Amino acid sequence: MVFSELSSSVTEANYHFLETQRPWLDLYGVRLRPVPHFGSLSSRHVVDPALIHRCLPDELLFEVFAKLTPYSLGRAACVCLKWRYTIRNPVFWRNACLKTWLLCGPVENYRIVQSKYDGSWRKMWLLRPRLRTDGLYISRNTYIRAGVAEWMVTNPVHLVCYFRYIRFFPSGKFLYKNSSQKVKEVARFMNFRAAKADCVFSGRYTLVENQVEAALLYPGLRPTVLRIRLRLRGTTAGANNRLDLLSLVTSGINDSELDDRDENMLGVVEGWQDDETHNPDVPAISHQRGLSPFVFVPFEEVETSVLNLPVDKMDYFVPG
Repeated sequence: MVFSELSSSVTEANYHFLETQRPWLDLYGVRLRPVPHFGSLSSRHVVDPALIHRCLPDELLFEVFAKLTPYSLGRAACVCLKWRYTIRNPVFWRNACLKTWLLCGPVENYRIVQSKYDGSWRKMWLLRPRLRTDGLYISRNTYIRAGVAEWMVTNPVHLVCYFRYIRFFPSGKFLYKNSSQKVKEVARFMNFRAAKADCVFSGRYTLVENQVEAALLYPGLRPTVLRIRLRLRGTTAGANNRLDLLSLVTSGINDSELDDRDENMLGVVEGWQDDETHNPDVPAISHQRGLSPFVFVPFEEVETSVLNLPVDKMDYFVPG
């Protein structure tokens, strides 16, 4: 009798020791009441059970959100109801839109948001095409190169992989680099302070709806103009993470037009035909190879991107 009672008590103690507490099960079927966000007109006093909300005033929470990027705000909105309603404040999205479309000016941006997006800055941020400036657009291209055969029956071949890198700025300038280096190596010097040895070239671009026109100058003994036409799209609403390369044309330019290269090379070649060149030594060539789509990689993901993998492990990667 004593042995059975002792064994039952030990079993019960082990059961309580091994039992995992699951407090979130108590929330099943419970409908939570939304917490009014900062600046709300609601006069009802609601006690927020979250410790961070009891310790952090709404004014300070608003200032913290004001320092975040729009994409960080989107992720923060998934934390809780209060953060979601606070981030819905149009002040955050108005500031983001005015910084993104800086070239349009505030008056034009206010006109567009009222006429096309029902006065919603957040809707304008999600639906209006825009080039992202918080990372790099990368195009991965491969081709087969025949090797040198010596005392062999079959010729060896090599799979060569190279990348096109583009970084856009809100001021209308962009940086371009064509290299076989991986993205984690290139991202460190994709800025205007890059040395000439890094082969980073700058140019100008324009964005009309989802069409991108860009041009830059390759310096050298025979200066060459690179003209790029792109189409902007996204895999989800507001992503803007793909660029389809429509055309890539190189042509010559004469010495009299080189005086304006630092101002606006895109304005110099505006109106040129695809087969037009102003230097007989540099014919106009429309490139038909190496036109893979550009994939956007944010700066915080350049170290972990699959584009850093070797060619044999990256063959499955197909930008869509």
